[in-house]
Amino acid sequence: MKRGNRTGKAKGTFPRFYGRHAVIAALANPDRVVRKIWGTREALNALDLPPVLPIVYADGADLGRMVPSDAPHQGIVAEVEPLDDVWLGDVLEAGQDDNRPVLVLDQVTDPHNVGAILRSAAAFDALCIVTQDRHAPPESGVLARAASGALEIVPWVRVVNLARALDEIAEAGYWRIGLDGEAEQTLGEAIGTSRVALVLGAEGEGLRHNSMAHCDILAKLPISPRMESLNVSNAAAIALYAAASR
Repeated sequence: MKRGNRTGKAKGTFPRFYGRHAVIAALANPDRVVRKIWGTREALNALDLPPVLPIVYADGADLGRMVPSDAPHQGIVAEVEPLDDVWLGDVLEAGQDDNRPVLVLDQVTDPHNVGAILRSAAAFDALCIVTQDRHAPPESGVLARAASGALEIVPWVRVVNLARALDEIAEAGYWRIGLDGEAEQTLGEAIGTSRVALVLGAEGEGLRHNSMAHCDILAKLPISPRMESLNVSNAAAIALYAAASR
C-alpha cells in the first residue's frame, strides 16, 4: 500500500506510547519506527526486543513523569515515529472484493473517542477509518492507549476535504449512511446489503450539513427516548456491529 508524508505532521516531534498493548503492537507493526524504549527491568525482560533498539531501564516514578498524570504505563514507554499517510484510493482498491465497512468521522477530535473507535473498527473488521486531517487528533499516547493496539492494525486515512472523500467513497460503490438522531429511518432499515460507509459526527454538533449532503441516506440508532444520544465511540461500535452482522 502506497504511503507518503502525512499532511501537517510536525517535524522533530515524536509521540510516546505507554502500556503493554500499545507498545507491543507498535513493535509488531513493520510500518512503525520505534525510536527508543524505556521500562522497568521486569517489563523489558518480558519482551523480545530488537537488538538495535535503544533501551533505558527506569523505575516506575521516572516513567510516570514521561506520560500524562496518572496514566497506566504498566512499566513501559516507547518513543515512536508517526505512521506515514495511507491514501484513500489505495485502501478502497484493496477492499473492492469484500464487504467490510468504511468508517468516516466528521470532526471527532477527542483522542479517547478516536482510540476507542479504532478499537471497535479492528474488532468488527472495518476496512479503514477516514478523518479530516485538520480536525482529528494526532497520534499520541492517550489515543494509542485507548485503541489498545488497533492504531497499528486499522488503516487511518487522513484527508484534506471530507466531502471529496465521501464522493470518492461513493464512486467506489459504497452506500453512505450518515448517523443522525433526527433521521426518520433506523440504521437497520437503511443499511441494506451493499458495501457501506458509516458517517458519524462529533458529540454535540453531530454531522455538519455539508457532510449530510454527501451521504446517500441518514439513519438513527433506535435508542430509548430517555437518553438523548450516545457517546460517538459507542455509536460507532453499534453501527459497526450492525454492518458486520448483516
